[in-house]
Amino acid sequence: MATTRTCVLLFVLSATLAEEDVKLKYKAPTKPVRLFTEEELRRYDGSQEGQPIYMAVKGVVFDVTKGKEFYGKDAPYNALVGKDSTRAVAKMSLDPADLTSDTVSLVCTPTGKLSVLTPLH
Repeated sequence: MATTRTCVLLFVLSATLAEEDVKLKYKAPTKPVRLFTEEELRRYDGSQEGQPIYMAVKGVVFDVTKGKEFYGKDAPYNALVGKDSTRAVAKMSLDPADLTSDTVSLVCTPTGKLSVLTPLH
């Protein structure tokens, strides 16, 4: 009896795994990848009604149009859009000096806290 249950269990498990394999197969993107220059990205800063709103982090552009109340014109996080704001996102900062893709001076301390390296003189 135990052997029969084990066989049934293995059969059900293998059938389930076979279904998972089908679901996990690679699916090609439906839209082609688009590359942006910094100038092109600036056009999508939420200032024009009807235009999409884009922000970039680590060179990857995200469409944040659905969050217009956060990223649109005069919204609290509008400073982050229309540019690569990697440093500002990493530091959770809206300081104009942090609105850049430059992360060279950022380090993660052993406690997991993000810190800025200060130059030695």
